[in-house]
Amino acid sequence: MRDAPPIPNSTQRHLARVREFYDVAPVENSSGARGYRTLLAHYYNLLIPPSASVLEIGCGSGELLAALRAERKTGVDLSQRQIDAARLRLPDAHFVVAAGEDVDLGGETFDVILISDTLNLAADVQRLFTNLQHAARPDTRLIVNFQNSLWRPALTFARWFGLKSPQPENSWLAASDVLNLLSLGDWSPVCRQNHVLIPLRLLGLGTLVNRWLAPMLQWFCLTVFLVARPARAAPSLHSTVSVVIPARNEAGNIEAAVRRTPEMGGGTELIFVEGHSRDETWTEIQRVAAAFPERKIKILQQTGRGKGDAVRAGFAAANGDYLMILDADLTMPPEELSKFYDVLASGRAEFANGVRLVYPMEERAMQFLNLCANKAFSLIFTWLLGQPVKDTLCGTKVVSRAHYEKIAAGRAWFGDFDPFGDFDLLFGAAKLNLKIADVPIRYAERTYGTTNIQRWSHGWLLLRMVAFAARKLKFV
Repeated sequence: MRDAPPIPNSTQRHLARVREFYDVAPVENSSGARGYRTLLAHYYNLLIPPSASVLEIGCGSGELLAALRAERKTGVDLSQRQIDAARLRLPDAHFVVAAGEDVDLGGETFDVILISDTLNLAADVQRLFTNLQHAARPDTRLIVNFQNSLWRPALTFARWFGLKSPQPENSWLAASDVLNLLSLGDWSPVCRQNHVLIPLRLLGLGTLVNRWLAPMLQWFCLTVFLVARPARAAPSLHSTVSVVIPARNEAGNIEAAVRRTPEMGGGTELIFVEGHSRDETWTEIQRVAAAFPERKIKILQQTGRGKGDAVRAGFAAANGDYLMILDADLTMPPEELSKFYDVLASGRAEFANGVRLVYPMEERAMQFLNLCANKAFSLIFTWLLGQPVKDTLCGTKVVSRAHYEKIAAGRAWFGDFDPFGDFDLLFGAAKLNLKIADVPIRYAERTYGTTNIQRWSHGWLLLRMVAFAARKLKFV
């Protein structure tokens, strides 16, 4: 990355005015401001893993950093007085007096970089975002929160009446401005969340409204959270692949799955997980594994039940860098798996989700009621995850082993009751702020056997899981 050009004089003058203001401003916030910062810390703790290393730009006196459950904390602020207070508050953290636009951290990188309610004070937001690339790795997440421009009149009145702390001259950035500046600074947005309708506790009313009403009134919320990742992730074109194929009553599709699955990257292994079949599926898996010695094939029988259990068993046995799911009914053409590999290997996304609802389907590939349910769930999940997800129930999903291990480690957050495996992965990816990419495929008819889906009982279970996920992801 090239060195940044010198900071223009006009930019330096703005930074000097901000520094002078905070060198004499009160170190402690008012009770109302402290309540608001407590709210922000709550939402940040939902986004940041407790084991993460965190860098905060514009940390002030360290109030937000002190409330975060992070393993390693570093703060940057241009006010010496505020940094002195932060060091007293957090003696184990590391602090640097500098402007974010030109801070040099000696090559140190972080899991999470956050800018909380100070983006509008930056002299050059594009330069700030670009400079932060020096502190980022491909898996680093930049989290920015700023105030919704709809609230500008109300916040102006609050400042007049002493309900909001005064600030030096600053910018008002709309979400579209921040998204554009992230792009110019080589950051790719992952998701957006809006929080806080009432920034005060008001004897519990604020908590009630912010938890249960704010998710339904996103456009009116005070605070906008944007999560982004480095846009120029390094490609990994020689990674190995494990394709997990859960198979129950699919004897007629086993050999075709082997013949049609392409070799990808640095090598591809196929893992068949047989699940209490009533036909000759297990016998056929054994036969095919012996008949294709040139392919890397593992075979196992699941001890539990359900596709989700089979996927977890297959992933546990996998050796590949990327983990894929291929349904043994082959309605998702195995030849299309190379598309999913390319998405992850190129660094364009970190989770690839198959989509059956773009291209025309074969005539009997999906019943009409199933199609309607899939479209409804896509709308619900797009709202839940904060990222567009057009088809939640397509069986093919791809994630790196490293990210899957993190999803598995945090599985207790959502519980372990997903019999399909799709939602366990989607919810986990959203919790880790992974970039999800929809990959359209052409959905085909079955050529052997009948579906294992039980429309009504599974539909009811899906609704229960949606309600549970909403409680964990939105109504928090």
